[in-house]
Amino acid sequence: MSVDRIVDTVAETAVEVSGGLAGRRSYTEGANPTGDEQLEADVWADSLLEERLLAIDSVGSYASEERPSVVEGDGVGRHHVAVDPLDGSSNLKSNNPMGVIFAVYDAPLPAPGRHIVAAGWVMLGPLTTMVLATDGPVTEYVLEPAGADADADHLTDGVGGEPVVRRPVSEDLTLPEEPTVYGVGGRVPDWPDDLAAFVETLEDDRLKLRYGGAMIADVNQVLIYGGLFAYPALADAPNGKLRLQFEGNPVAHVIEAAGGASSDGERSILDVEVEEVHQRVPVHVGNPELIDRLEDALD
Repeated sequence: MSVDRIVDTVAETAVEVSGGLAGRRSYTEGANPTGDEQLEADVWADSLLEERLLAIDSVGSYASEERPSVVEGDGVGRHHVAVDPLDGSSNLKSNNPMGVIFAVYDAPLPAPGRHIVAAGWVMLGPLTTMVLATDGPVTEYVLEPAGADADADHLTDGVGGEPVVRRPVSEDLTLPEEPTVYGVGGRVPDWPDDLAAFVETLEDDRLKLRYGGAMIADVNQVLIYGGLFAYPALADAPNGKLRLQFEGNPVAHVIEAAGGASSDGERSILDVEVEEVHQRVPVHVGNPELIDRLEDALD
């Protein structure tokens, strides 16, 4: 039940964040620990999630892409939560999709991906949806503010936010066997030659390019339509751009639970050894056959 409380708290906070973005589109004077500019919305979402998640008895610590170090809770909780409070926040100005990513670990942070007990994301798009993987099938929910006639069976029970309706719409979500879309991050001139050659084969397979500037939105498309998402090692960023704790591990956990595969170019992202909380990692996720082909191409 403690994991459910964490998930409900993320759901409630994400719905609140979605409704409060309009007045928080300006950049602050600071940057996050890896040098990215911070919007007021980034800082606000991070503050809400930290306060509410650390108020849960089972949560021993909180880590965020927006903070330099892990924040320890008051108690000795057995769960440790890592979040990207607003993935793709640069899309806010243009009103494109973005999302909240989270992972619940059963080991102190930073931790390897095999220690995840629940992970998922909330998509802030035309609909507000949550994708969640715990110890069973992947489930997709629609999140809605709770009205007077809300079904009590689907109301959240989080900490600090207003209850929302978390209604399941797909209770055994798996990647389609026939891939449809792909997206690859980074500037094309910075791609390694072997990766560029591999991407040409995706075009030969008539996969459709879908890349929108918010990693989680691009990954969500792969989950729904099948295909591949990659933010690879680049000439000027040999470890890629994405963070292992906040993006790589949770995305890999969900995609693998949905019958897909993940890779840092050599192994499952969930098997990557962890060194520090803001560690970067090349991320490739999608249909298993595409990941196999990609690893062969990068050898």
